[in-house]
Order: sequence, then C-alpha cells, then structure tokens
Amino acid sequence: MKKEICEAYIRILREELVPAMGCTEPIAVAYAGALAKKTLGDMPDRVELAVSGNIIKNVKSVIVPHTMGRRGLETAVAVGICCGDADRELEVLSGVTDGELYKLDEFLKSVPVEVTQSRSNCPFDIQATVRRGEKRAFVRIVGTHTNVVRVERGDEVLVDRPFTETAVQTDADRELLNVRDIVEFAGSTDLTPVRETLLRQIELNMDIAEAGMRGHYGAEIGKILIRSYGNSVQNRAKAYAAAGSDARMNGCEKPVVINSGSGNQGLTASVPVIIYARECGVSEEQLLRALLVSNLVTIHLKTGIGSLSAYCGATSAGAGAGAGICYLYGGGYDEVAHTVVNALGINSGMLCDGAKASCAAKIASAVEAGLLGMQMYMHDSEFKSGEGLTARSVEDTIRAVSEVAREGMRETDRHIIHQMIKN
Repeated sequence: MKKEICEAYIRILREELVPAMGCTEPIAVAYAGALAKKTLGDMPDRVELAVSGNIIKNVKSVIVPHTMGRRGLETAVAVGICCGDADRELEVLSGVTDGELYKLDEFLKSVPVEVTQSRSNCPFDIQATVRRGEKRAFVRIVGTHTNVVRVERGDEVLVDRPFTETAVQTDADRELLNVRDIVEFAGSTDLTPVRETLLRQIELNMDIAEAGMRGHYGAEIGKILIRSYGNSVQNRAKAYAAAGSDARMNGCEKPVVINSGSGNQGLTASVPVIIYARECGVSEEQLLRALLVSNLVTIHLKTGIGSLSAYCGATSAGAGAGAGICYLYGGGYDEVAHTVVNALGINSGMLCDGAKASCAAKIASAVEAGLLGMQMYMHDSEFKSGEGLTARSVEDTIRAVSEVAREGMRETDRHIIHQMIKN
C-alpha cells in the first residue's frame, strides 16, 4: 500500500477517535463558552449565543453532563463559562463537580443569556459572545466540534482561520478514503501507531455500554432488547451499542471515544465489533484490525454527508460495524463492499431529529442493518445496481447516498428543525 495513504489513514484515526464527555453538540457549545470566557479574562455579565438550526436540534432534548440533569443551550454555554476548562476541548466539563453547580444556577439567575439562530448556511455553527462592561470576547466554531475559526478580544483578532459555510468540508486526507484501500490498510499496517487509540476506544466505549446496561438511563433500549430477544451475540451487539447511547444521551458522566464527531457513531462503529470479537475468541490483533475497518468505513461514509444533517449518522456507523464484523469473519474487499452496499440499501433515509433517548433505538436498527447486510452476502444475496440508490460499485453507492443526504435532505432538515422549535 502507498505510504501516503497509510500515513493519511493513521492521521485520520488519531484525529477522529478522541474522547468526549456527553453528547458532542452541547459539549461544543460549552467549549465555545469556556473559551470565550477565558479570552475575556473575566466573568461576563452578558452572553449572546448564535447557533445553527442543527445545533438547536441536537442540544434541545439531551442532558448536559455534569449538570445534574439540566438541558438546553443556555445551560450548555453557561456551565462552560462558569465551570468549564477550555484547554480540555471536548472534555471541557469533565472536571465539574456537583458542588460547583451553585455557580451555574447563580449565573443563569443574574446574567442574561440571549440565544438566537445563526443566519449562516453552515449546518454546524456556534458563535459565542461574552461581555463585561465595555469588554468583549467572541468565539466561533464552524464545521466540526473543535474547529475554532475566529477568536476576538475587543477589536483584537486572536484567531482567524479560513472556512466554508458548506455542509461538507473535506480535507485531502479524507479524499483518499475508499473501501478497497481501507481493507488493504487494515490487513497490512503496523498497528503500533494506532494501538493506543483503538485500545482506548475499546475500554471507554465498553465501559459506558456496560454502565447503560446496569443503570436506569433514558428509554432503556439496551435492557429491553436483552429482556425481549435474549442473549444471542447478534442481539447483544445491538443491545450494548444501544445501552451506551441510553447512558450518554441521558446524563451518564463517562467519556466516549467518538467517530466523525459523534459519540453515538463511535459507539455504533465499535461496540458491536467488540462483542462479536469476544464471542469468537479472536486475538487482540484481529479485533484491532476489524476496528480499523469499522471506524474508517464509518468515517468514509460520513465524509460526503457532513457532520450534521437530516440523515441519521448511526446509519453510516451501522454499515461500518457490519463491515468490521464481516472482516472479523475473514471477509475481504468483496465481502466488505457488499456488506456496506446492502446495509445502506436497508437503512438509508432514517431521519435525524436531534440527540435524545430514541437515538439508542436508531442505533439498534442501524446495527441490525449492518448485520443483515453481511448475512445477505454470506447467503448469496445482494441488492442489485439500479435498485433504489444501489449503484454499480460500493463507491458509487456511497456517493449516491451522500448526495441525497447532503443535498436532497436539506429541506427535510429545515422542516425537522421547525417542528422541534415549535414543539
């Protein structure tokens, strides 16, 4: 395999598979608030937060971690300002204690927080302005959760990075992603540069999945799956991935290793593969190589869609999980490619209507699609080119699905956001 591709895939994995505390959109808002306050150098007496509709969608119904069950944009930006550590980025709230929350309540009582919808065309846009008397600081995050493109202190510009307001911002590394090279990379690369990253994903994501199975979080989809359908490996793969989402959507204060900016996608791409690997008794090396497939296929599928849209990201991660499990069973390029195409044919079109308890059920559905996509090929069955969005190759199918999700579902996204704000 070309050295350029191998090095790019390692960079992608290191950039994407990072820990985050709680649902990543409210965490990104908290990070913006914490960074704005740090830039101001004082506790603000006024706060203005402008966010895109997709941020509103993904913050409205989810619990902000380390806030004892509080929800919403005002809570997210305020806890970042009062208690957050901007230097920790997506773990900005990891050091907050219950004893500090009086600061949050006092702040929200005494400091006006104005929240508006951004006029930007970018689906991912967070603009935080904090003021103290005549002093002002401004932070803007665009495209992805830690992509700080503008920082101002008064009239002084501290950070000014170029950005685009389009839904997709693809760098050169991501353009090298394709299923054939992903499978070759997984089978041939030296695991040393990514071992620690993947082992951290296994440890953290299984820890929160198990917490979800033990605790009482959200709609308890993980538990219900086990109670209803038993303890088969197929059902456990769905249940434990769902349980991780049960926990993180509903206040569990454990970190998750994310994928494509999403903890739910990180759980979906990893937990089912880990469950199958343990069932099959494979070596650590085999598991890590299967996780390379699942993670990189998920990133590949999400790259053409963008970080936020009306298309549920669990669909991509479920196809990635199916690909990883297929690889675990000895599948090569042909088997993995057909698994991905079949999975996309089953579940593409599942809507994202914000981060909330039902994400766990969508994850279970996405994992089922990935597993069925694999089983179809194992039984000499596949969706044919020209049937729906299925095209002549796996890459053509991925492009078709991405275009529908990115361009075709924009109006759907606007209607979803309108209904959520109205309700």
